[in-house]
Amino acid sequence: MEPHEYLAEDLADRGDITTQALISDQKVKAHIIANQDAIVAGMVIASQIFEKEGLHVTILVNDGESVIDGKPVMEISGKAAALLKTERLALNFIQRMSGIATVTRSLVNICRDINPNCKIYATRKTTPGLRKWEKDAVELGGGHRHREGLYDQILIKDNHLKIVGSITEAVKRARESGLSDIVEVEVKTNKEAKEAAQARADIIMLDNMEPYMAKSVAKHVREIHPGVKVEISGGITPDNIGLYASCADMISLGWLTHSVRAVDYSLEIVEVV
Repeated sequence: MEPHEYLAEDLADRGDITTQALISDQKVKAHIIANQDAIVAGMVIASQIFEKEGLHVTILVNDGESVIDGKPVMEISGKAAALLKTERLALNFIQRMSGIATVTRSLVNICRDINPNCKIYATRKTTPGLRKWEKDAVELGGGHRHREGLYDQILIKDNHLKIVGSITEAVKRARESGLSDIVEVEVKTNKEAKEAAQARADIIMLDNMEPYMAKSVAKHVREIHPGVKVEISGGITPDNIGLYASCADMISLGWLTHSVRAVDYSLEIVEVV
């Protein structure tokens, strides 16, 4: 779906009946205000929503830039009815995407101070229908995209292994398929990690390991397969991410998209014509 298509959820087949009852053909100018410090995201999406309804938009703070509490990030002008029916949808996108970008920037900074080579990745634990934009927001915060979907990289997980029988055989089949240049394996134990390294997986994901165990396992797999990338995932939050950064090439966390808090913005009409 395109961003403006989500208006159907608000309008159904009757439209904005409050505005229809109260507003005629007035024109307005409005500002979207940041009510807290944040990394801005969602400006382009919001612009598309407003412009689709004939409104004029001036972006005052670009996606990926920082804003301080109380500052306007966008000016919108045009028909009041068009503004009122698009206001909530545009704000919802800006608030959620800015929340993701803001927390991502914070975590990137934490990890960079500990290990400049450690990168933060989004996962597929995204809001249905919003994955593209949520992962865009992660990138605006300085993070990276993991798999966009099931179609663009092989990632061998525990349920695959229950069916196939072993990591060695799973990696062999993945290589022979020719479906992906990268083969990644999720492991939960030191034994599994060593087998994945011996099978020459490109990325070994250490899933739900305590920090002391992750450091030990990462050391072992690099000794076996020096070119391997070590990814850490599972249960990672802003409170514990720093404990993993020293031994990780990659940290992927669903927290960025499934538990993030929206940034507070408001839309204020500043002029009525």
